[in-house]
Amino acid sequence: MSDWLTPYITFNGNCEEAVKFYQQVLGGELVIMHLGDAPAKPGFTVPDNMKNLVLHAELRKDGHVIRFSDNCNNTPFTAGNNISFALQFETKEEVTQKFKSLSEGGAVQMEPQQTFFSPLYAKFTDKFGMIWQLICNPQ
Repeated sequence: MSDWLTPYITFNGNCEEAVKFYQQVLGGELVIMHLGDAPAKPGFTVPDNMKNLVLHAELRKDGHVIRFSDNCNNTPFTAGNNISFALQFETKEEVTQKFKSLSEGGAVQMEPQQTFFSPLYAKFTDKFGMIWQLICNPQ
């Protein structure tokens, strides 16, 4: 599968401007989802000042994909630490197994859990400082 390992770049509030620039220069098909467009979650309201932040964007061209988002979770943003790698798997078991191995000795930002876009998703920094996102493809 061509998008098994995908670069994921995070921006500090200017993601939409950046991805539109990349599309203009590189071409390809661009899809953008804003934080305000995400399905409602009980007990969580998106603040008005965050609704236009990019929750997820993809630039696809010739079988390749780069994913993008704004820093939407109020963690400190550091240029240079704003790229992660997204690994996609077919089963929850694969996500769980890879999470246990890759996250050992690292720092977990999001334990494996169901999200509106994946039956099982996790995010962490491994013991070497690399940031990973593990995604189970929708069943």
